[in-house]
Amino acid sequence: MESAAVFAGLQPNPGHYHQLLAPSRSAIKLLPPPLTDKHNFCPLPLKLQKQSHYASYINNNTINNGNTLRVASPASNITSELADIDWDNLGFGFMPTDYMYVMKCSQGENFSKGELQRFGNIELSPSAGILNYGQGLFEGLKAYRKHDGNILLFRPEENAMRLKMGAERMCMPLPSVEQFVEAVKATVLANERWIPPSGKGSLYIRPLLMGSGAVLGLAPAPEYTFLIYVSPVGNYFKEGLAPINLVVETEMHRATPGGTGGVKTVGNYAAVLKAQSAAKAKGYSDVLYLDSVQKRYLEEVSSCNVFIVKGNLIVTPAIKGTILPGITRKSIIDVALSQGFEVEERLVSVDELLDADEVFCTGTAVVVSPVGSITHQGKRVTYGNNGVGIVSQQLYSALTSLQMGLAKDKMGWIVELK
Repeated sequence: MESAAVFAGLQPNPGHYHQLLAPSRSAIKLLPPPLTDKHNFCPLPLKLQKQSHYASYINNNTINNGNTLRVASPASNITSELADIDWDNLGFGFMPTDYMYVMKCSQGENFSKGELQRFGNIELSPSAGILNYGQGLFEGLKAYRKHDGNILLFRPEENAMRLKMGAERMCMPLPSVEQFVEAVKATVLANERWIPPSGKGSLYIRPLLMGSGAVLGLAPAPEYTFLIYVSPVGNYFKEGLAPINLVVETEMHRATPGGTGGVKTVGNYAAVLKAQSAAKAKGYSDVLYLDSVQKRYLEEVSSCNVFIVKGNLIVTPAIKGTILPGITRKSIIDVALSQGFEVEERLVSVDELLDADEVFCTGTAVVVSPVGSITHQGKRVTYGNNGVGIVSQQLYSALTSLQMGLAKDKMGWIVELK
């Protein structure tokens, strides 16, 4: 999946910052970004217009002092021209935008009103829980622009529910589902001009929940920050679907029973970097991990769920605590069932993998990624026609058409913003 860039951003103006107001004993200092070239950041003021069909502002007013736009929900329609970047050559990487959303609370309290801030670096204590003990979670979802200008979100409530599951496992307070979805809407609308034109890509949305309070001994942090930033990204595959080549990892493992493999905590992703780097150095695209007990059943790729196809049957490893419950995975299962495929969620052995007709991965970034080959203990097996199987192509087209508003949403998955 996409790499987290929580601390990446623009260089701060050392003589000036804005301090967030929050219902806690301390505050995060958000450093407003300076002017940069037009291809990276343009801090021009945005025009705000009230719309009665959204929820109201804090105190029914907008407070816009140049750096801060305080909102309780996306109660405004921000109209602006598209950012001046080369949309045809937009890659899949981080690009600073205009605003980020921040909301804070102390341990034992509830999140309340958040606010939109100019995007910039954040300041944390060296003793922050996220830095010392990895008490943090993240999510990933996308916003799309339709040809008619409408903006679409894909199943944001599912991300909110998955964050809830992770927060409970990591002993963290969390925003409600409604707060999460409203914060996503507000952040997307505030950065509307960064949403690529239809067919050129999407606005990647990265919510973060982290222990931002200082803690020295091993314990839950005393303070928490919920933050959302966004970045325009191009289509993962520029020239249609492209197959990836995987190697099965037999020594290192991504997760163990009773651990945190089933939630989207930040440490899960750093743990795969060594095996992934070694695989890429040998020419592979990524690593496919096995279970840590019997070492013969598939779990997932570094940041994607995996599926195998045999005839009309599609099989994927069952979610049992060591595998992340991917939202794209869940959606692909429902789409496949609606198209007449049989789908099973169960243990999948390496032998079954090597005997499959097709193999593909799913994730927010790639949606569906066909697998061209699998290498296991020196044996290489290839799949599909030039690596792109018929089923992979069919499911990719069906789901992306739905996400981009090109097909009728019979599932009720799309949230339309305007």
